[in-house]
Amino acid sequence: MTALDTLIRLCPPPADPPPSVDWTRTERSLGTALPADYKQLVEAYGDGLFDETIWLLVPDSAHDDCNLHKQAAERSDILAGLWEFEDKPAGLQEAGAGVLPWAFEEGTGAFLYWLVRSGQHPDEWTVLYNEGRGPLWEHHDTGCLDFLLAVLTGTAETEYFGYLYEVLKPTEHRFTTADQALGMPGH
Repeated sequence: MTALDTLIRLCPPPADPPPSVDWTRTERSLGTALPADYKQLVEAYGDGLFDETIWLLVPDSAHDDCNLHKQAAERSDILAGLWEFEDKPAGLQEAGAGVLPWAFEEGTGAFLYWLVRSGQHPDEWTVLYNEGRGPLWEHHDTGCLDFLLAVLTGTAETEYFGYLYEVLKPTEHRFTTADQALGMPGH
């Protein structure tokens, strides 16, 4: 059983499949290929929220907060300004290293990024969590799908996601589409 199969059993995707993504155009626009596990997540779930906690960014989402392209540009600008005054985390001090957001945590300002290293295949990218309202970064030596699964099952070795573990304590996991959570765009 794959990690995606496990996630689908744990947290069923929406009954209606999300809109298809033009991955070639998306990757060309971003200037990089994307990890296969992320593409699987997007194709199964689309934009939305896992357990009222983790928002999945999706290329061309109608909701700006969930739009991978818009968030990548916005986060790049924000971090560039931040790093004029603060040191970059250790993994980002390597030549050619960068970050690309793939999700964010509800209500905290925290983002989940891929640690993108020069010459590294996207399927080898690992996860960086940035608390958003502070300088702390947490590295996870895993891809986004495995990390998401670990967070939802409570097995992630992380100092974060306390709201999920301590307040929500879900007995059943739920995915809410962005349209369900935020309303239909333009309405």
